[in-house]
Amino acid sequence: MTDTWKIILPCTREEADYLSENEPFISSDDNPPTIVTSEADPETPDNWLIEIYCNAKPDAGLLESIAELSPSARIAGVAPSYEKLPDEDWVTLSQQGLEPIRTGRFYVHTPSSPPLYDSDVINICIDAGRAFGTGHHQTTMGCLQSLDRLKRLGGRYRNIIDVGTGTGLLAFAARHLWPAAKIIASDIDPVAVQVSKDNARINAFPSAPMPGAIELLTSNGLDHKNIARRAPYDLIIANILAGPLIALAPQIAAAAAPRTTLILAGLLKEQHKDVLHAYIRAGFRLRHEIMENEWPCLTLVKTNQYGATKIGRIIKSPLARDYFGEC
Repeated sequence: MTDTWKIILPCTREEADYLSENEPFISSDDNPPTIVTSEADPETPDNWLIEIYCNAKPDAGLLESIAELSPSARIAGVAPSYEKLPDEDWVTLSQQGLEPIRTGRFYVHTPSSPPLYDSDVINICIDAGRAFGTGHHQTTMGCLQSLDRLKRLGGRYRNIIDVGTGTGLLAFAARHLWPAAKIIASDIDPVAVQVSKDNARINAFPSAPMPGAIELLTSNGLDHKNIARRAPYDLIIANILAGPLIALAPQIAAAAAPRTTLILAGLLKEQHKDVLHAYIRAGFRLRHEIMENEWPCLTLVKTNQYGATKIGRIIKSPLARDYFGEC
């Protein structure tokens, strides 16, 4: 069995939240390190740990890259520590502590936990492996709740895209809710796309081009030709970060038809105004909002006066006013 080394570094909750949904590039090896974050002590909720599992003794370059994951530790003068572990499958064991979650009609579990045998429940099995997005982060939970809400309100969608899919979880949830829809799921990280394909097999979703398949592809934003060919979409999901969400607003607006529903997540509460402002400028209005701790999930709708545009074209429109409403 291959040697396994564990690297440990303290971090803040905010730093852990970022890492839980965004895999940093810290190695060019074929077997990149696996990153796990956990709360160090419930009595001090801002104190978290980064634990990294790798197949070789970490060198100075790797330790320096890992140190950059926790600016708070660097400021405090704390360097990563490491140790060699006994022969165990630590990647699998690291996920066994993840309890299944129930949100809306969805029950999300890892391969180490059994499904829930309930006719009212949709089971989704997610093996994170080398990518993030097991459903435990508040942003992902907010998206699952928002999708469930759209279904309960009678939403019908035929052409769906999940931008920044991670492990594929949100695309799988959309497939369960709207089985006849065409669905594309993309990620900038090819490792995440491969993990999504593996998870699709675990959940018995067929491979393209069979009916019911989810097309999984690597794309920087919405640049892929297959994404452009399929547009406009009537449901767009983007659970990434505030900066990329703002930068992608023109592309996302261009891929949306009038009355397209858009779910946005990955932003912190204090980033809410800037993200919403960008999408109001692009022709959307807010319809609903879910707040999971400090992480809002926004549901917006494209207004009628803005039609679908060729993807990539910058939409230059005046700031919309009075675009706020509730379903």
